[in-house]
Amino acid sequence: MTGTGNLDPGNTQPYTVDDINARLPGSLTGHLGISITAIRDAEMDARMAIHAHHLAPNGYLHAASVVALADSTCGLATFVNLPEGASGFTTIELKTNHLGTATDGTLVCTAKAPHRGRSTHVWETVVLHHETGRRIALFRCTQMILWPK
Repeated sequence: MTGTGNLDPGNTQPYTVDDINARLPGSLTGHLGISITAIRDAEMDARMAIHAHHLAPNGYLHAASVVALADSTCGLATFVNLPEGASGFTTIELKTNHLGTATDGTLVCTAKAPHRGRSTHVWETVVLHHETGRRIALFRCTQMILWPK
């Protein structure tokens, strides 16, 4: 998997888990404690331990925390899979079906790409509660690939 990446357009070498995790501090992804655990061709694994700041005022997992994990994983997967010469990407659509909740433990997901074209990528993931294996959410997004003008 080769990505030009919008932060380092000259890079044509594959990205490692350490490369991607090094980009996260100071971002929302880093603030929420999301980390990438594996990168494969057209797939990326991530995790997020549930803490109090991930919960809604009712004490259950905030939907936005789940979406942040799924969208961040799919976005970073897009980043490492950008076509050569692309300058970046932007999300043009996302959808989440919330199926369950949690108050502790760890959420995990694997972003997979059913479509990686020149102008769009489609990514999807199932967010799971690691300790129980329960499905928390189904997520799908479409990314528009950006090209230099």
